[in-house]
Amino acid sequence: MDRLTEYRELIKQVLSEYDNLSRQSPSEHSENCLIFDETHDHYLWLTVDWLGSKRLKYTHIHIRIKNQKIYIEEDWTEEGIATELVNLGVNSSEIVLAFQPPDVRKFTEFAIA
Repeated sequence: MDRLTEYRELIKQVLSEYDNLSRQSPSEHSENCLIFDETHDHYLWLTVDWLGSKRLKYTHIHIRIKNQKIYIEEDWTEEGIATELVNLGVNSSEIVLAFQPPDVRKFTEFAIA
């Protein structure tokens, strides 16, 4: 399996696990959504809900694959999706914490870009 295919499968696996866990305590109104766009390599786990007549959208995780690396655009998990990907065998030099400003990334164990 080539690296791009492996990244796609690992990302989908981890996001599906988060989604499955969150569905164990369902809400009357909240709806979890998994979005796997392999054409553009964007992967999201989000929740949509209502507060009265106001529509709420919470993006828990947004990942994209760009330049053969995994860019974590948003991550509101406790453990951190990057840690989970490293535990599954992805090298930290292949993960970009894109939610961090570029000048801060150099102080992490992950790729700058």
